[in-house]
Amino acid sequence: MPHVIIASTNPVKERAARGAFERLFPGQTFTIAGVSVPSGVSVQPFTSAETRQGALNRARAAAEARPDADYWVGIEGGVEPEGDGLAAFAWVAVISAGGQVGLSRSGTFFLPPRVAALVRAGHELGAADDLVFGRSNSKQEEGAVGLLSGGVIDRAGLYQHAAVLALLPFKNPELYAEPGD
Repeated sequence: MPHVIIASTNPVKERAARGAFERLFPGQTFTIAGVSVPSGVSVQPFTSAETRQGALNRARAAAEARPDADYWVGIEGGVEPEGDGLAAFAWVAVISAGGQVGLSRSGTFFLPPRVAALVRAGHELGAADDLVFGRSNSKQEEGAVGLLSGGVIDRAGLYQHAAVLALLPFKNPELYAEPGD
């Protein structure tokens, strides 16, 4: 039974990773646990590159903290200025015990101006959402995308799609092998 460590104790990230593994590898059973590790980037990453690095850093830190697993998953949400707006997205990094890495970025959506202004002023996206929407700890529930879409797409669903794509090298190892391997 493959053992997966999620580089977070946020239940949203655990649901996303669990769903991705179960969807891409039907019939397999996975043991999944979370571990709190630092991202090594800003609390609110402000570029795609910084967000990607945060996901990789989290997966690597989880591997150091819990080396007994088969896979380590880092999920990092970030924002990036796009024109006059602020785009939100996440990066997912999966590392296997053999050292293979899978990466993917989620879909992107634009934040409402009031939320974007708070994020630009230094608030983490989850805190900005809570202020604008009158919520508490929305980042461990539906997140900005869930609040904005009325639950049509929630944070776990947004992350799960990217996690499935990050797992493609593990679903098709022969296609992702380096020539000469």
